[in-house]
Amino acid sequence: MIGGHRIERVEEIGSTSGELLARLGKGENLAEGAWLIADRQSAGRGRLGRTWFDGAGNFMGSTAVQLRSDDPPAQTIALVAGVALFDTIAKFLGNAQGLLLKWPNDVLLDGAKLAGILLERSKETVVVGIGVNLAAAPDLPDKATTAVATHGLRIDRDDFADRLAERMSIELRTWRKDGLAHTIDRWGIRGPHIGAAVRVAGVTGNDASGGFAGLAHDGALQLRLANGTIRTVHAGEVTLPETEGD
Repeated sequence: MIGGHRIERVEEIGSTSGELLARLGKGENLAEGAWLIADRQSAGRGRLGRTWFDGAGNFMGSTAVQLRSDDPPAQTIALVAGVALFDTIAKFLGNAQGLLLKWPNDVLLDGAKLAGILLERSKETVVVGIGVNLAAAPDLPDKATTAVATHGLRIDRDDFADRLAERMSIELRTWRKDGLAHTIDRWGIRGPHIGAAVRVAGVTGNDASGGFAGLAHDGALQLRLANGTIRTVHAGEVTLPETEGD
């Protein structure tokens, strides 16, 4: 346990999410609120099959959410995790200046990717994998990346894990008690401003550009096209041109 939370720590593992999914496959019950974190991952993964960077000193961890019959849609747990992660990082930074949530699963700092979230579902359990560049960031050919250490700050990984576990628990309770609309509002405060330039590369090749028009009632991204119509995007690779090169 770390700081009173149920946090299991391992030195090295293929993937924390992969391990939790394997445990589910063996019939184990995963307690909601428990976390598995690793010092190193040999097979960490992100969205669209990408490999997640294994940097010593970074946060690499996963937790499980047990779905209930009256829960909001499972995919909106990404919004819950985004708000929890944003607030945890802001707490350690001392403020939220330069931080931005990018739909559906990234946290940016000064326009560069600082953290990512991946949801994977097994029956009525959603495994939430989170990676945060606390100490070091990878060099990626298609996007700017950054680490907290690059900004002159040092965050202890275990302290970060304890705070994140607490925030995630709080945001999940809010999601269930106050409803998805409230979580969407909380995400919106931390996301791009309305009208911000957005590009979406659709998973089916249906690309589009326009202005950010908020999130739909189900958590999907809304894009205002040049002709004024609103396109609702449920999946795709999003970039924010206004943050590029900052």
